[in-house]
Amino acid sequence: MCCNLNSILLVATAALTLSSSPRLLATEPEGKLPLDELRTFADVYNQIRAGYVEEIDDSTLLEYAIQGMLTGLDPHSVYMTKDQFTDLQEGTSGEFSGLGLEVGMRDGFITIVTPIDGSPAAEADLQSGDVILKLDNAPVQGMTLNEAIDHMRGPKGSKIELTIGREGESQPFTVTLVRDTIKVASVRSRWLEPGYAYIRIAQFQVNTGESVEKALAKLLEKGKLKGLVLDLRNNPGGVLSASVAVADLFLDNGPVVYTEGRLPNSDMHFDAQPGDMTDGAPIVVLINSGSASASEIVAGALQDRGRAVVMGSDSFGKGSVQTILPLSESRAIKLTTARYFTPNGRSIQAEGIVPDILVERAQVTAYNNSGQVTEADLSGHLGNGNGNSDVKKTRASSAKAAAELLASDNQLYEALTLLKGVNILGMRTQSAGAEPASTVQ
Repeated sequence: MCCNLNSILLVATAALTLSSSPRLLATEPEGKLPLDELRTFADVYNQIRAGYVEEIDDSTLLEYAIQGMLTGLDPHSVYMTKDQFTDLQEGTSGEFSGLGLEVGMRDGFITIVTPIDGSPAAEADLQSGDVILKLDNAPVQGMTLNEAIDHMRGPKGSKIELTIGREGESQPFTVTLVRDTIKVASVRSRWLEPGYAYIRIAQFQVNTGESVEKALAKLLEKGKLKGLVLDLRNNPGGVLSASVAVADLFLDNGPVVYTEGRLPNSDMHFDAQPGDMTDGAPIVVLINSGSASASEIVAGALQDRGRAVVMGSDSFGKGSVQTILPLSESRAIKLTTARYFTPNGRSIQAEGIVPDILVERAQVTAYNNSGQVTEADLSGHLGNGNGNSDVKKTRASSAKAAAELLASDNQLYEALTLLKGVNILGMRTQSAGAEPASTVQ
């Protein structure tokens, strides 16, 4: 027993000594090694090794110890096997196999951060905040995050049943999903109306900044930009540099984000380059509780710099930076090494970005006033004298399109309405000094 304890102490002490290399720590550890705690660790290790009901090999037991250390830190620090490291790389490149769910640990439960656009999870109408209670009738409580993720992965075409708890629902419900290859379309764009553009970013991948730039350039080829809606709802984040590149497109110089940590390379400042691609056009950024990490960096930067109005609901609140630290060719740890801050020095960790205008997602139906009679409906009515005989038809067409947008996405409707209002006010302010052609008393 004594020899075993001494051997384990020797291994643990060597591990601590190796971990103090300059690659990992800013300074050498202060004081002596915690020998009493190491003896306790060695004793527990030996008791499990000798007395657990089933035999466990040393490498597996030490792997469990590493997982336990990281799990106790925060939800984003994890031990990664080779397969998990490969999965991470696939996620940031834009294609992987699975259900299309971004999940995290909250209060001991596996919680959906956001479903990915076009994925089996999104098509099943799973929502941010849903709690996964069971996977194929196996209770999730007690599983680690990695174990739950491993259970949800599988070959394309295979099925899995999820039992979901949702706030506001009296009983859990089940959904059956078919695993598929998830191809994340990072950026989508279109014109909402002449002059008003829409760009949706589903996830921040390595080339997202370049994709947004190309999408914006293509939009600008077809007309002058009066306003832009940047949709970051249900965007779980991704690559830090991609979020900086996106914010840079709308900022002319100045800070975007900075990070602070204990490692010598953790304190970083990211600034925008000269030039605003939209030439100062008004921007509304849409966020919700599924907007996390890199999404919050973009929203916070544009909000702090006075470049955009942020609309929607409070974001997720992930304000930490994770670094991949290889342990060998087949293993690594993803360790939280820094917090990031918006240009005004705000940490959004566990608080999120608070929108300037709160607009909750809701199902809204426009009031139908088609039965009302106006002057233009009266027989023999006078023309307006301006030659605008088709104005009523034009307004009816616009009203129909607005009602359809309101019914399908009330938050996007409100964002477009705000941009129109900003433009109307701007034009009236510019012409305020001109004398009117006539005045009605």
